Amino acid sequence: MRLSESRISHLSHLAYDALIKGGAAELLVEDTKLRREIKQAITRHLKTEDEVDDLVRKKVQSYSKKIIEGSPEWDVLYQKHYREEMDKRRRA
Repeated sequence: MRLSESRISHLSHLAYDALIKGGAAELLVEDTKLRREIKQAITRHLKTEDEVDDLVRKKVQSYSKKIIEGSPEWDVLYQKHYREEMDKRRRA
């Protein structure tokens, strides 16, 4: 995961403030529960991104032709497979 626990906590507070103080949502549960749920959602998303990144890197590395990471070809293949995998997970 690319973000520390404190950064995720900070983001959850920012999201909470934007939703509640910004008037975009009405609070129907206690604020600590909502903040915890936001934090868990952020953590799940980051873990999914990490899993997809690992999977896609392995896919690109498995090509019979050696593709150098950072090359335009690698970037195109990485983005293609990354989008495909994220789309699969969204539909599931």
